Amino acid sequence: MPCLPPYALRPRHLLAASLLGCVVLPVAHAETATGSLQIEGVQITEQALTEQQVAEAQLKEVPGGTNLVDMQRVEQGRVAGNADVLAYQPGVYAQSPGNEGIKIAIRGSGINRGTGSHASGNHVMLDGLPLTGSGGTPYELLEPLWISRAEVLRGANGFDKGSLALGGAIDYITRTGRDADKLQLRYEAGSHGYQKRSISSGQVLGDVDYYVNVTDSRYDGYQDHSSGKGQGVAANVGYRLNDNLETRFYLRYRETEHDVPGRLTKAQIEHDPRAAAANNLRINAHRDQPGSTWLANKTTWQIDDDSTLVAGLAYHHYPMDIVENSSPNGNTYRVRVDYSDVSGTLNYTRRHGLFGLDSTTTVGFRSTTNLPSSKSRENAALPINVNGTAYPAGTLMRAYEHLGSDNVLHIGNETELAPDLWLTSGLALIYTRREVQVTWPATDDKLSEHTWDYAPRIGLRYQLNPDVQLYGNVSRSIEPPHAWSMLWSSPLRFPNSNQPYAARQRAPISLDNQTATTFEVGGRGDSALGQWDVAYYYSLVRHELLTVEITTGVPPSEANASPTIHQGIELGLDSPLWDGGAAGALALRQAYTFSDFHYRDDATFGDNHLPGLPRHYYQAELRYSLPNGFYAGLNTQYASKVAVDYANSYYADAYTIFGATLGYASPKDDWQTWLDLRNLTDKRYAATVTPGYDDNGADAARSTPGEGFGAYVGVSYSFN
Repeated sequence: MPCLPPYALRPRHLLAASLLGCVVLPVAHAETATGSLQIEGVQITEQALTEQQVAEAQLKEVPGGTNLVDMQRVEQGRVAGNADVLAYQPGVYAQSPGNEGIKIAIRGSGINRGTGSHASGNHVMLDGLPLTGSGGTPYELLEPLWISRAEVLRGANGFDKGSLALGGAIDYITRTGRDADKLQLRYEAGSHGYQKRSISSGQVLGDVDYYVNVTDSRYDGYQDHSSGKGQGVAANVGYRLNDNLETRFYLRYRETEHDVPGRLTKAQIEHDPRAAAANNLRINAHRDQPGSTWLANKTTWQIDDDSTLVAGLAYHHYPMDIVENSSPNGNTYRVRVDYSDVSGTLNYTRRHGLFGLDSTTTVGFRSTTNLPSSKSRENAALPINVNGTAYPAGTLMRAYEHLGSDNVLHIGNETELAPDLWLTSGLALIYTRREVQVTWPATDDKLSEHTWDYAPRIGLRYQLNPDVQLYGNVSRSIEPPHAWSMLWSSPLRFPNSNQPYAARQRAPISLDNQTATTFEVGGRGDSALGQWDVAYYYSLVRHELLTVEITTGVPPSEANASPTIHQGIELGLDSPLWDGGAAGALALRQAYTFSDFHYRDDATFGDNHLPGLPRHYYQAELRYSLPNGFYAGLNTQYASKVAVDYANSYYADAYTIFGATLGYASPKDDWQTWLDLRNLTDKRYAATVTPGYDDNGADAARSTPGEGFGAYVGVSYSFN
């Protein structure tokens, strides 16, 4: 690990950061890293560094756009889900439809996705271990009160974590006994029947530390038919076998269920935003995760002063029970899936000399594979009639399997070419497997595909001066299609008959990997305006996997698009406006994302914008803080209009909303309380858009309404 740039941590941590970078401490021991350095007979003892500070410094060594989310700041208000976690992050779009199935997009990743489905376009991890699988990323285990921080590596900057996705990597880091209180109680409550409770405990007991957190949440929802609840537990136990070897075991278990109110037209959002879609009420649409389990282990071996080996293994079981869609003839299907997968990671890092230059090389492997027990069944959710033949509720309509695996081998190197100038390079190989088949009624139309692809990367990072760092990189990203989309996108259907499976997909189709070549430049640092971060990227995307709803009431289809372009600007600024000492301080944080995603001479749509995301997205918070712990803030969010179909024939309106917070955090850091006011003007707006194909200028039901005015209060108390 090269010496850290001086600005990577705040001034009071500069000495500790510099010593950490030069002495090289194992990552596994970074929670409270201490040590000393002998310089010409003078011994300098470094102060303790928290894991949060170490993570901040490491992200500043990436030659590209990154974000670090500190949960202590997030928890000074309502923490209902990931939309709250990822707020105020440049380059990250995260919006909730009123439940946990939020829409997350980074650099246009997942632009095609609606809310509630498994997310795509980003590689999501828990404590450095894969959560994303061949079917996308489930969301029920992403309880934000379980984590101490979230690390976002935008685009190809997640390379060293094995991420090859267009949007990059998001790593949710669980609290441990080393950064948790012995006992913490937290309670949140507010509008629309919202309640959330949490109790946690963590301690260090010699060479062992533990952390456990139990949460429970319930809400009635803003829209009709949008209530939900969730409860679960997260725990981990770490054991330091000796000074060079540490292992940690993880458990996450959570049950969630929520009604699905469906999407509305623009007119409905303007005049009756709390309404639910009529068909969703008719079929009692809902999405239940009756019990998801994640068990994992990560072991770190500090081989010597220059070499580290980290091995991880995870088991993930995530069943679902879904009633959301109906067929064109009005029949309603209940889909029950039982997914399980196993993931493994192995990463070796070594500092060494290369042609007389300081160099660090990382070799890593990750693999996620569905277990053969992963199966899906469709049953009639209600009594149905198929071309004159009646079937009772519960009738088996179809059974199928969509299995897969993603395997990535990557090697990366960082070499200091000259003082303050680092060259980063890397190459990844990805091997994917997809096996999809309808098993009832039995067919011989099984798809079995095995593909290889590659992703090179090269970048430069230059420390212009102690306060400014510049970077640039060129990279290739790869996203394989989801296994389930190969079946659900298929035009190959059973003949129309009086059988339960009539006109349903009978065979899967092949889809190409989505690839992109991306150029990125940017910088970060400190200035008179505050801490800043800016990036510009330009991606040439081929075979983009776009999902569109071509026929109302029919599940969306995924297909490879003609060439597209994704480009944008990501800007973050955290400014200390005024420091009055005992009179308090005033600070402003801002995040702006400009997104230009469009076709490149498509035969049908020309250079049309890709629908689903705003071109301009801005968030800001102005906060006044007193030394005694009181704080008050005003915040705003602006999003420009959003195309709702690929023909760009109709748009959801732009909107601006405002909020406010008032709170108190005890100087002893033992308790805090807050009031969080959302959407002060009760603005009616579309929070998310699920794109259609061509609505011919009609106001189709493509949007989920944003939450109206809401007031939330919370309190937490810690015992140490």
